[in-house]
Amino acid sequence: MNSTERVLKALANRRRQAIVSHLKRRREASVGVLASLLKVTFPTVSKHLAQLGAAEIVEYERRSLQVYYRLADDMPAVARSILKHL
Repeated sequence: MNSTERVLKALANRRRQAIVSHLKRRREASVGVLASLLKVTFPTVSKHLAQLGAAEIVEYERRSLQVYYRLADDMPAVARSILKHL
């Protein structure tokens, strides 16, 4: 699967779109905050974040026991273009 396909697949899901929209507004969020926002479990959010990470749309930083996600600075151009419309 090429980069464009990976990005399109990652952003084709409404929950992943909600995660990306939230990160676009708030700059960063923990897995717990995202789980609460989406009303899903931690493992479910983690799977969505893993797909967004594989598409190079998000990146994370571990701070103590918490993991914070943010939009990647060097995400693919196609992802950046789509994010302008979310």
